[in-house]
Amino acid sequence: MINGSPHGMKRGAGWALGLVAVVMAAGAGYWLGGAGRSADTVQAGAVQGEKARKLLYYRNPMGLPDTSPVPKKDPMGMDYVPVYAGEEAESPAEAGQVRISTEKVQKLGVRTELAQLRPVARSVRAAGRIEPDERRVYTIAPKFEGYIERLHVNVTGQPVDRGQPLFEVYSPELVSAQREYAIATQGVASLKDADGQARGGMQQLAESSLQRLKNWDISEEQIRALARSGESRRTLTFRSPVAGIVIEKKALSGMRFMAGEALFQVVDLSTVWVIADIAEQDIGLIRNGARAKVRIGAYPDKIFEGAVSYIYPTLQAGTRTVQVRVELANPGLLLKPSMFAQVDLPVSGKGAVVAVPTSAVIDSGTRQMILIQRAEGRFEPREVRLGSRDENYVEVIEGVKEGEPVVVAANFLIDAESNLKAALGGFGHAGHGNASAPAQAVGHKAEGVVDSMDAASGTVELSHGPVASLKWPAMTMEFKVANGALLKDLTPGAQVSIEFVERGPGEWVITRLTPKSGAVQHKH
Repeated sequence: MINGSPHGMKRGAGWALGLVAVVMAAGAGYWLGGAGRSADTVQAGAVQGEKARKLLYYRNPMGLPDTSPVPKKDPMGMDYVPVYAGEEAESPAEAGQVRISTEKVQKLGVRTELAQLRPVARSVRAAGRIEPDERRVYTIAPKFEGYIERLHVNVTGQPVDRGQPLFEVYSPELVSAQREYAIATQGVASLKDADGQARGGMQQLAESSLQRLKNWDISEEQIRALARSGESRRTLTFRSPVAGIVIEKKALSGMRFMAGEALFQVVDLSTVWVIADIAEQDIGLIRNGARAKVRIGAYPDKIFEGAVSYIYPTLQAGTRTVQVRVELANPGLLLKPSMFAQVDLPVSGKGAVVAVPTSAVIDSGTRQMILIQRAEGRFEPREVRLGSRDENYVEVIEGVKEGEPVVVAANFLIDAESNLKAALGGFGHAGHGNASAPAQAVGHKAEGVVDSMDAASGTVELSHGPVASLKWPAMTMEFKVANGALLKDLTPGAQVSIEFVERGPGEWVITRLTPKSGAVQHKH
């Protein structure tokens, strides 16, 4: 039963309203609970998605320690680079490593091989040239004056046999000497019954005439023919003393020659010399009798083998090399004097040493580098010191340990990535805007006074002191700034310390600016 009094009606209305409120509150709570569960579900999905690819921040594209939570561009119009989880600042152990994605590694064709202990037969390589064996060069020079009556060999380069006639000469002295010997020989025969004194005098004259002919290199055969016939010959034939090649011919038909004048030169090329120029630092490894392999450009499929026969006692000051003589047999006369040769002289090795394939070495001319694979897609460039080498492997004295995986294919492509990273690292340190991170010195340093600045163009004019790293004197010049924030609160006349780099030829960019008092004003 409901009380009909106004007061009772008010109490009933209040109770009804309270009930409605309770019901609405319960409904709202249910709805809010469901909504909360839905929001939790969405948030959980987002978190799960972020775990797969979580964006941390955007970094400066030039490697400066400047980050942004939202996309932006640098003063040069370049987009900031997104940095995801797992790509943040490297640990000190990883700072010098190169990271390349697995997909890119496969595209580059990167291949590795373990550094292993193996014997490396060291060899010394040197350039050389073919030269005639000096002991097999013969010069034909008559010891008397005369005239060339006839040439049997009349061209340079003609092959000749031992004893083959070269030319015939006429000499009044030769004819006179022959007649004198013939008369003395006949006198000895006619005085065979005379007393001993007369026969002895004639015998002495005959022997004197014979010795004169021998001193003029008249052959025994010609002398015997002269003794038999008793008739002197008008001309004398000169023959080749050896089988070889005529390399010089000064004789001309009808010409007059003087005693001792070289008319022909014949060389025996069945054996030749290779004169190799050995670098000064390698000469201590060479020994007489060492076997050598010689390659000639004209015969790339042939290897000629010989032995070191002599090490010259003097150093060529201009080239800092010592000459070494290698003797080679020359069948078929394939080796021609003055040909260039590549000489390979094996020397004693050290036994098993840490060695890597020669393709693993990146040689810049001033230093040698090898890339070590630290993990999948991570490579560490190391400077190494090399030792002995053969055709396929090179000894690593320092820089690589046994069992470490070294890159033997596509290492130059990875080195290009490493050089790029090093270049970018020169613009700033590896921090990401952490104010507590210690500042690292980069580029060049200077101190000076601000003369003027232009925020629109991002430039500042400084009168700075000497720059030791560039050997600059004190001067006034204009710099660009890496970020316009460097000019904030900067006024003309301020004394500052700066760090700057050369971004392009003649383009100097300030990457760090510090008031002279020592408090860092801005770092970018």
